[in-house]
Amino acid sequence: MKKIGIIGAMAQEVERLKGRMEARRTISKASMEFLEGTLNGTEAVIVQSGIGKVNAAICAQILCDLFAVTHIINTGVAGSLKNEINIGDIVVSTDALHHDMDARVVGVKLGEVPQAGCLAFPADPHLQGLAVTCCQEIDTAHAIYQGRIVSGDQFISDRQDKAKIIENFQGFCVEMEGASIAQAAYLNHVPFVIIRAISDKADDSAEMDFPLFEKEAAARSAALVEHMLPLI
Repeated sequence: MKKIGIIGAMAQEVERLKGRMEARRTISKASMEFLEGTLNGTEAVIVQSGIGKVNAAICAQILCDLFAVTHIINTGVAGSLKNEINIGDIVVSTDALHHDMDARVVGVKLGEVPQAGCLAFPADPHLQGLAVTCCQEIDTAHAIYQGRIVSGDQFISDRQDKAKIIENFQGFCVEMEGASIAQAAYLNHVPFVIIRAISDKADDSAEMDFPLFEKEAAARSAALVEHMLPLI
């Protein structure tokens, strides 16, 4: 039987989903609260991981070990790395990588985790397709893109930092958790997808735009996840 693990880093990224869930129990682990029950008729576990890659990786591993989830979805907000991807648009991951990983001295590419066997962690094609289809059904006012999501323990709000990430990794958006969730899912052979609504442009305007648009963007991403669940 399928059981979907849903991770959001911040409260506003999961509060809508938690409020609509028929919960059976809440388990606390590693200072995180895992809410287990059914959402839109589907077995699910919803959790706020906290911000950053370590929190996200710990959270994903707990979902695999303690709850035996069959799929993982990371929902939330991100900064755009492409001029055409605007605030409110959706990015669905094709793969994810760490933009702040640099172990080139041992002979791997920039962004590659040594001994991982791949530069970027590939998302599940079926989950990607469902996300795109569902977004087209419920949100015709915004564009949806499929592409690489890049993660690092930095809030990107500088044009020069943004330009380097674009040049090195050809990402579609940047955030702080997805690649760690992707890596944990990949190592555990659990299908995953990352769904991010754009809250800012990851440039000098980001500090101003993020607080204004994060709640609306997070709600858009969460609505898409809820719509997807029965179809997985």
